[in-house]
Amino acid sequence: MAVYVWKGKTRAGEERSGEIEAENQEQVKAVLRRQKITTSKIKTKPKEINLALFGGGVKSEEIVVFTRQLSTMIDAGLPLVQGLEILEKQAVNPIFRKILREIRTNVEGGTTFAEALGKHPKVFDNLFVNMVEAGEAGGIMDIILHRLSTYMEKSLKLKREIKGAMFYPASIVMVSVVITIFLLVFVIPKFASVFVEMGQELPGLTQFVIDLSNMAMALLPYAIPLMIGLGIGGYKYYETDNGRRIFDTIVLKLPIVGVLVQKVAVAKFTRTLGTLLSSGVSIIEALTITAKTSGNKVVEDAIIDVIDNIKAGDTIAGPLKQKKVFPPMVVQMIEIGESTGAVDAMLAKIAEFYDEEVDASVAALTSLLEPMIMVVLGAVIGGLVIAMFLPIFDIASLAG
Repeated sequence: MAVYVWKGKTRAGEERSGEIEAENQEQVKAVLRRQKITTSKIKTKPKEINLALFGGGVKSEEIVVFTRQLSTMIDAGLPLVQGLEILEKQAVNPIFRKILREIRTNVEGGTTFAEALGKHPKVFDNLFVNMVEAGEAGGIMDIILHRLSTYMEKSLKLKREIKGAMFYPASIVMVSVVITIFLLVFVIPKFASVFVEMGQELPGLTQFVIDLSNMAMALLPYAIPLMIGLGIGGYKYYETDNGRRIFDTIVLKLPIVGVLVQKVAVAKFTRTLGTLLSSGVSIIEALTITAKTSGNKVVEDAIIDVIDNIKAGDTIAGPLKQKKVFPPMVVQMIEIGESTGAVDAMLAKIAEFYDEEVDASVAALTSLLEPMIMVVLGAVIGGLVIAMFLPIFDIASLAG
């Protein structure tokens, strides 16, 4: 399939132009003939440089704005192709502009909007594509796009809160590690040479720090390659199913942090599943998409088990009771939703509740981590300084 650039006129004499993906020029003419457009020029579009190779990409914020604006345009009665064309021209990001152009071209060529989006899985995930497909089938595209934009906005808000809460402690730890390495490699050896000249027996703490400094200097040439190797190896192992499963299990069992991760997982699960079900996606398909987008292997495994039980005739709440990932309150509320026939509404309420719980947990974790980090780092750096001054104190006391 090649992309063809065309120009032509409608029966009213209006000039039109665009792009169509087709096998040959005859197919392009046939498509335009169905649209009652007489072509004056058709040529193969030259290949473009892949801008993604030079870094960058499409940000989540750009997709949210695109979804919200397209929803408004369709709600106002604007045709889909025209809406895509307007948003394509407005796009600042050249990569996103190119993707929107390809989507518009495919839609003009007779492809459904969902199929056109599905050709760009790195930008539009399974959840997005399946919801759009449900919107096209039900004739409620504007409502579906509105729900999608709301869902993505809440998900982005949750990510920002967690990243913001972790940034300050992580930056303090990084700076403190750099300072500690600097002291061990450059400062403590100077003290050690002075102590050697003095010929005095050193206190245990001072000798331990000097030995630690000697070890750090010996390992320094190998430290960077070792860290890079461990980082790559750890990442490759984490990319495997077993690696993700072990890592996510450990994280969920961590004190304080594990509770926060569980709340985030429950909030994402209920919001995703509720959004899909309210948009008309089947329960099995909705759970399958929710499992793939959960971001946690333990949660994903639990949802897959639920799917198997539902296929065997069970309810959602039944198998969830056996999973420790989901708190009893969540299971009970889903059970009530199933009995009343309002699972999607109940899932939305659970998601809102856990959004508030995550906000409170993030604030509590931040207020708890900051003093803990300061105490630990103060003890480490302060211990290094005291260890270096202990022999000097001993000399001063002997001289006194």
